[in-house]
Amino acid sequence: MNTGAVAKLLGVSQSTIQRWVKQLKLETERNELGHYLFTKEDIFLLKQVHEQLNRGVLLQNVEIEGKRKARKGVPASTQPGMDFTRLLARMDDFEQRLNAKADDVTSYQLLHHRSEIEELQEEIVKLNQRVIALEKKQEQPPAVHSPDNLLIFDQETPRKRMKKKNILTMLFGF
Repeated sequence: MNTGAVAKLLGVSQSTIQRWVKQLKLETERNELGHYLFTKEDIFLLKQVHEQLNRGVLLQNVEIEGKRKARKGVPASTQPGMDFTRLLARMDDFEQRLNAKADDVTSYQLLHHRSEIEELQEEIVKLNQRVIALEKKQEQPPAVHSPDNLLIFDQETPRKRMKKKNILTMLFGF
């Protein structure tokens, strides 16, 4: 069976099954893609684990019949100073990468803001030129327009006299 089928059988998630296999160091087969393949014996062991966990036993205290007794924690390294120096080196590396990333982001933002400021300055120059042109146009004396040269909007048109409509024709559109 695959992980999904075993998870359905036991009523837990697939990640829970994977976590149990890893933390309890169960020897299960894998297919060519690296997925777990569970035998009847493996499923029996996982049912035992599930029952013990339901009774309130912690995962590190789970006892597995047949393969292994109680699981004991063992520290991975024997030299405590070595882990500390390696941790400090990793922290220094992380800090350098973080600072480099912050510098990159800041320089990108500065360049972006600079280009925006330049665009705004160009727009201000264009607007100033338009204001100057409008002021010059305003200073020129108004040209006298003959009735023949008037634009349509400048000509006065007589207004049509509105008929009084009956209320019924207004409501029903007769």
